[in-house]
Amino acid sequence: MSEASAVRLHLERRFETHRVVFWHDPEGEYAADLDSLALEGVEILRVANDEYAVKNRLLHLEPEAKFLVYRSGSVPAGIGNWLLDLELAYGIFTADRASLVQQELGLTADGTGEVVQAHEKFFRATKRVQNLKTLLNPNDDARLLKAKMSAVLLGQREHSMLEITRTLLIENGTGADTKYSALAEYGLGDFYWQGVGSIYGYTSPSPSIDDFVLWMFRQAMDGFKSERPGGLRNIQLDFGSLRYDIRSQKAMIKIAKRVARDLDYARTIEDASFRDLLGNDLFEEADQKIISDLARAVADRAVTAREVTEVIRSRQSSIWIDGYRKLYAAIGSASGLLTALSALSLSMQSFDEGLEQYRRDWFRIDQLYRQFTYAARTAEHTGPLEELRAQVESFYVNKFLYTLGAAWQQHVDGVDRWRSAVLRPQTSFFADHVKPITRDGRRKAVVIVSDALRYEIADELGSRIRQEDRFDATLDAVLGVLPSYTQLGMAALLPHATIGHSGKGDLVDVDGQPSAGTGNRSKMLAGVLGTAVPAEDLLSMTRDEIRELYQQYQVLYVYHNRIDAIGDKQGTERQVFEAAEKTLEELVDLVKRLTNANATNILVTADHGFLFQDSALDDAGYLSVAPQGDNIAVQARRYVLGTGLKPDPAFKTFTSAQLGLDSDYEVQVPKSIHRLRLKGSGARFVHGGATLQEIVVPVLTINKKRRSDTRLVNVEILPESDKITTGQLVVKLFQTEPVSEKIQPRKVRAGLYVGETLISNQAPLVFDQESTDKRDRYQRAVMLLSQDANDYNNRTVEFRLEELIPNTNQWRVYAKAMYTLKRSFASDFDF
Repeated sequence: MSEASAVRLHLERRFETHRVVFWHDPEGEYAADLDSLALEGVEILRVANDEYAVKNRLLHLEPEAKFLVYRSGSVPAGIGNWLLDLELAYGIFTADRASLVQQELGLTADGTGEVVQAHEKFFRATKRVQNLKTLLNPNDDARLLKAKMSAVLLGQREHSMLEITRTLLIENGTGADTKYSALAEYGLGDFYWQGVGSIYGYTSPSPSIDDFVLWMFRQAMDGFKSERPGGLRNIQLDFGSLRYDIRSQKAMIKIAKRVARDLDYARTIEDASFRDLLGNDLFEEADQKIISDLARAVADRAVTAREVTEVIRSRQSSIWIDGYRKLYAAIGSASGLLTALSALSLSMQSFDEGLEQYRRDWFRIDQLYRQFTYAARTAEHTGPLEELRAQVESFYVNKFLYTLGAAWQQHVDGVDRWRSAVLRPQTSFFADHVKPITRDGRRKAVVIVSDALRYEIADELGSRIRQEDRFDATLDAVLGVLPSYTQLGMAALLPHATIGHSGKGDLVDVDGQPSAGTGNRSKMLAGVLGTAVPAEDLLSMTRDEIRELYQQYQVLYVYHNRIDAIGDKQGTERQVFEAAEKTLEELVDLVKRLTNANATNILVTADHGFLFQDSALDDAGYLSVAPQGDNIAVQARRYVLGTGLKPDPAFKTFTSAQLGLDSDYEVQVPKSIHRLRLKGSGARFVHGGATLQEIVVPVLTINKKRRSDTRLVNVEILPESDKITTGQLVVKLFQTEPVSEKIQPRKVRAGLYVGETLISNQAPLVFDQESTDKRDRYQRAVMLLSQDANDYNNRTVEFRLEELIPNTNQWRVYAKAMYTLKRSFASDFDF
């Protein structure tokens, strides 16, 4: 907009409410432009020593007409100005830019005109002026005007010191300074630093964002202590907002990493105990120190499993946790494993007792080992775990695998027939688990067969399934076939009268027909109105396609193969636990897809389990003898098939009849956990033998309920008073029940409010305690009142717990308690 257009616009607005407008133009700048203004219905009168005539015309000759009375040059003062009374009545229009802008923005407070005059460059751009206008109130003073001008330059609507600082720090985190340079360029840099000084307490002869950042973190390291009571309360509160608010958290993490290097923070905590750092997440180095020391303490047995659990739980709210979650998980698993092994008795009185003990208790050692190894292998930084990793590997292999394998072998040696009184045979799977579902012809069954889904992995799968809303899962077990390898295990799961080796290597016939491959298995399932499909095919289907497939058949077998596919290859066998994690994710996905297609009865099982150790086997792990016999048809790491097999103390030998197989083969399995020496195949991941890990096969029954059955844990506020008399309020909070699969953690933030005005810090809190002991489920919310809280003395304030509305950035009130703010003058000194 041109200057002449702006003048005309302002005059037109004045004439909307005034009949006469007086215009003083001392320098005569606009004399030549008067006629071009073209003000409709307005006559222009130029005062030329004819004030009386002008006055007579305005008041007597044309009392209804509109006039623009223009005066250039100096105007007589006081009673020498014959038009003074009219000018006082109608007001005086001036066309200088500052006055025009001030009038356009509706600013009336003292000092605002000087601000406009001093920042003429800012007001040259119409867009900036219009953006500013949307933020202004008529009574805004000079300070508020500058704050809102700063907000416009920064491209935001919020003008508080916190939000301006947030924007500048977000930019600083990227290494840029464009926005701060804009403040300086338009003359608002000094205003910002004056505000930082008066509100936050930072002063410097040459202030900068980098210097302010260092100062701010130094104050945080010192606990925001100040010689002046409450002197650093505002920066303490805003620092918390800057760090925890999702808008600025990433930037503050980058800045904190830079500051830690600049201040050499790691050196300052070298001699600190990890216990002294548990409440400190200011810098990433605190988590690194805790992890390093905690891992060493676990390896040295210098810390209890309970304390390890509490340390790890307390660090889950650290802003650095995403980079260290796996390291904490590894330490937690290692602690659980070493603690359990130190008190574990692996004795058993019978074959059946061994099976029962494993499925009830001992499998957890395998589970903890897998969880530790997976976390340790996939963590970004594994250095802190090296000593602990060696401990875990040694204890697991020597004190669990070998010890359990030897104890269990004594009972395997005494078995004449491969059967149990406590576990049904895997060969009865269809009759025992599928047939009862489909017997009446109305219900359908889905069976997911995941190759090498060991019992302990299925236990974790059940837990993950139960955490899903409306899902239930129950884990059972069957006695796996021997040898425990894929072709035989898969055949055992099909409906059949007989199964046995075909005489072609390790291939297996079911009722005299070949059973290898999805096609052959579909033929066998056709007899029970069923079919088979690979899991990858189902995962690529739409919901409608899965629903159509499900509706066509009474029984649907879904074959999933990731663990065995990775573990059975020498080049990838060490990745088997990564494959197990991916399997868990895919199986949960499969179950959800199937239930979304109306499947209600789902069974998850496996063909066999496996043995695995991450370390390379030494010579003691291999048999020193090779199998002998008339005809050795198959020789694998953990089993031998053939005829006329020569008995040997290193092997347990079975006839096919003893194993319930229709075959001419004899079967030998190496005793305990030993392997046969073979070229070209892996030795860490094996199966085929008779260890508990290989032959306790899971059967997970999954059902989907009609009603929701998961919820967040309940939290109660327990006020100890209804008054706030100091600058700090400590509120006691109680998690009413332990967290479990169906009762899930609750994340909230706590704050004190008057109406919607926050007068304290906002404290993030997580309620995720699994302990059944009530004493473990208490927390405290420490509320620090801002200095603005003084404005609300003797008022009712509200303590709120707020939680995020799912899938939004909006918060809602979860619970609240009312307090009365009753602070005396003495409490001004308690900050």
